[in-house]
Amino acid sequence: MVKTENGIKYAFHLVTTQFGNLVCESLFILKVCEYLLSKGSLTLPNIVRYTELSQTQVKNSLLVLIQHNCVQAFPLEESGGGFQATPKLITQYVALFDNILHRLRFPKFLTVITQEFESDKLCVQIVEGLLQHGRLSLKQIVDRANSNHKEGNSIGLDTVQEKLGRLLRDHFVERCPDPEPFVAPPTEEETAAKKRGAKSAKIVVESQTLEDRVLAAAVPMDSKRFLPIEQSGGENDQDSLEKHAGDKRKLDASEPDINSEVAEDQCVLWRANFEEFIRRLRHKACVEHVRARLDDGAAIVISSMLGASRTEEKKVKIASSVPLSISSIYDEVIKSEKGRNLTFDHIRAALLELGSPPPFVMVIDDSYSIDFKHIIEEAQRNEVESLVLKRYGRDAYRMFRLLSKAGRLLETDKISDTVFVEKKETTKILYKLWQDDYLQMEKLVVGTATFLLWKVKQHVLWEHVLDEMFHAALNLSLRVSYELEQRKEILNLPADRREGTMKDKYENLKKMRFLMESSLMKLDDAIMLFHHF
Repeated sequence: MVKTENGIKYAFHLVTTQFGNLVCESLFILKVCEYLLSKGSLTLPNIVRYTELSQTQVKNSLLVLIQHNCVQAFPLEESGGGFQATPKLITQYVALFDNILHRLRFPKFLTVITQEFESDKLCVQIVEGLLQHGRLSLKQIVDRANSNHKEGNSIGLDTVQEKLGRLLRDHFVERCPDPEPFVAPPTEEETAAKKRGAKSAKIVVESQTLEDRVLAAAVPMDSKRFLPIEQSGGENDQDSLEKHAGDKRKLDASEPDINSEVAEDQCVLWRANFEEFIRRLRHKACVEHVRARLDDGAAIVISSMLGASRTEEKKVKIASSVPLSISSIYDEVIKSEKGRNLTFDHIRAALLELGSPPPFVMVIDDSYSIDFKHIIEEAQRNEVESLVLKRYGRDAYRMFRLLSKAGRLLETDKISDTVFVEKKETTKILYKLWQDDYLQMEKLVVGTATFLLWKVKQHVLWEHVLDEMFHAALNLSLRVSYELEQRKEILNLPADRREGTMKDKYENLKKMRFLMESSLMKLDDAIMLFHHF
């Protein structure tokens, strides 16, 4: 996981945008989230000390952030401090950086689920409710479904369970993770990194962060994670749920029902599975890259291979899809509307093209599998090269591309001769790229002569580019917020009163907002390419 200083600022801005409408509570929530993002995991007393809020205010803020999957609690073993003292378990809280970034992608997630369940609006409504509210019990999902249902007959529990079961089978919904998973104490390296603080360096990179370990410990095994509620039995089955819900409605509001509250606490909570949505968006990005790189036929074949191997891919995280025979690929291709007219020879030719260097498909013993890693890496290189072209011009683009493909140090004269640019101009361009951290430079002294050697150090550059993307996304998002705040009187004006000049201003604001938000979504696609895929 790569966190950058601008990434942390951007995540905090997203929280500000999402929870800024809670009026009096918003300030407390934002302060708590700000310190968790900037300082890492903290105990409750430390959060109280940093934020200068009361313990009750901090607890309420943490509950809201946990409810919306932005914070995870976990007990951490700490030494008692004395001689032979028994270690104590102290609850800490960590901000979930990626989950906060995902909040901007909720419209993309809804598009995915709408396309998957085009004829099943209830499935879409269930996911929409989980994205909006974070975590819901089965009863809350049923109540929300009925509140949105306009027809005469109410939606029954059995119907909701059936739809929830479909979403679980496709991994779009999951049981909420363990509320307080046990995590081993941090290593010496993690402790030293935390003491330096998130702002002590421009980019903070850890091979296995505490957040990663907390998330891994919290997620249950797949057999439980995607288990439908009717299979769990006990207090969570249909009869028990209806009984407790009925008992709770019969009670007077002034009389607390302890048994019902316990049952409600024990009820399974569900949430949207961000991991599956990101997987689907990664598949879409791979298909679009193949389409741009090759043609529609190759994209159709890749898309069909993804559909055929998706179920197996969920079971294990691998760098390539499940191996498929050409017959299986053909059967899957002709199922789709776009692939219906492709012949067996067309598919064989497309696979041959996909397997040629640079290979997007690996061929082993007449079986074909998609090389996700190679597709994503090439898409990342293309994105960076496009940035260089737009920012520094075509000569710089050719030099950067030469160095990127070479993967080793090249001397200035060699670069100048290869790209047919004068040495003086070549040195000027390379120096500019080096100043902006797009290249690495080394000096080689031979006798009285000094030679400048240049190289693209990919992993360092990718982190730098990601930080620039976070910075650009933050600026763009702030601009949208500023424009909407400045012209809020136009937005709040009733439609029947928008006439003449006010109508023109409203239409201009609408176009400006659409343009900037579309640009932000495209920029987020690039962020996902470098950070999540």
